[in-house]
Amino acid sequence: MARPERLFQIGIQRFGLGAGPASRARLGPDIRAALLDEIRPEHALIRGEGLPTTARGIQIVTQIEDKRRMERAAKRQVAQQGPDSPAMGESAPGARAADPPTNPPPAMPDPEGVRLRDVLLVDVKARIDHGLAAPAGFAERWVLFWSNHFCIALRRGPFVQALAGPYEREAIRPHVFGRFVDLLVAVETHPAMLHYLDQRQSIGPNSPAGQRRQRGLNENLAREILELHTLGVGGGYAQADVTAFARALTGWSITGFEENIDGYGAFVFAPNRHEPGPQEVLGRIYRQEGQEKGLAILRDLARHPSTARFLATKLARHFVADSPPPALVDALEAEFRKTDGDLAALARVLLTHPASFQASPAKIRTPYEFLLASLRATEAPADRVPALANALNLMGQPLWNPPGPNGFPDDEASLVAPKAMKTRLEFALQMARPLGGRFDPRDLAEAVLGEGLSAETRQAVARAETRPQGLALLLMAPEFQRR
Repeated sequence: MARPERLFQIGIQRFGLGAGPASRARLGPDIRAALLDEIRPEHALIRGEGLPTTARGIQIVTQIEDKRRMERAAKRQVAQQGPDSPAMGESAPGARAADPPTNPPPAMPDPEGVRLRDVLLVDVKARIDHGLAAPAGFAERWVLFWSNHFCIALRRGPFVQALAGPYEREAIRPHVFGRFVDLLVAVETHPAMLHYLDQRQSIGPNSPAGQRRQRGLNENLAREILELHTLGVGGGYAQADVTAFARALTGWSITGFEENIDGYGAFVFAPNRHEPGPQEVLGRIYRQEGQEKGLAILRDLARHPSTARFLATKLARHFVADSPPPALVDALEAEFRKTDGDLAALARVLLTHPASFQASPAKIRTPYEFLLASLRATEAPADRVPALANALNLMGQPLWNPPGPNGFPDDEASLVAPKAMKTRLEFALQMARPLGGRFDPRDLAEAVLGEGLSAETRQAVARAETRPQGLALLLMAPEFQRR
């Protein structure tokens, strides 16, 4: 059995966010106990004044879009008048004064109003600060896993850009140590997910709206729930199940956008868009009315044996090894089924199973994990948030903007490409230049890596020509990069 110091190093890197200079003294010798102590809802939540809600995010997008519409209308009006038309407010020669317009155009909004980028950066800072303040970081690592599992992408436009932070804070964080079924329902009914996967465009062909508008189903949400969120590829579903599930989900929409409903930012069921009649999914016929039909299917998917197996494998692969230990996968699957998807119980199995600490550190930290580990190790201030966000872009993991609905990859082949490692080195050098004079990188290496520090890295850091160079070598060392 590994010595406590070695267990500490494996635990803080594999299941936490990395050690700082005083982490050993602060957390104590039993790292497993420190990690287990974070399996509490309060460790996953981000609270703070000034953080936008989902409703506020949608209102901001609406204001911006209204402003752009008015600007386009004003340009069209000028273009229609032509170059020889009187200037606005003037009368043509010989013409009598015109009556004042009964409906004057509305005043243009303040051009210095709220910008989406500023709203987004508030949430980026809150997220980074939360990760830096975490004692060991397991709760945050757990959140990061589920946020990537149920990902959305900023590239889908202003709507998602305004809601990315609120979506994670409101739909994911409150449920990561609860039941999987509650997390699943919260995610799939959040406006960000409904917009990201085009659910607002899905109309039952035989619904009143479908017959009137001659528009039909959009299967994106149904397909990704089956393929990526629950059963997984090879989980036993067929195309007919996707189509039937998509019919059951018709009518799921967002307040303030459909059916002339007042208010913003909440899930709403639009009955005139819902496909009538029963639907058969995975051999079971669902006859519930309205939105209850889709919810009933979600609840059954959350408890399906294929879901248990898919999630157990993905968790073990993410935290422990690209080829996860079969015994760990089996234990996670059994716990999921025994506890009806209790995610806190699942986290305890992950942290206490012998196989979790036996595998040698082989997983590569993702760019976001590397960024947080570097900040925690050096105790550097995270005040230059735009620069940190740009560093993530360059390292290939732009925050809340994965390449597809399957999220960011975390396997070694995807993370060790030459270009990816080059950008990590550039980030390490940029961090080291202003920080290198604050401490001796040799002492920091011992404090952060302990017995995990190899003789090669110890020698390389000691032989560095300057302290900044020594710090950069430490941050790029294999034992710092791998977990």
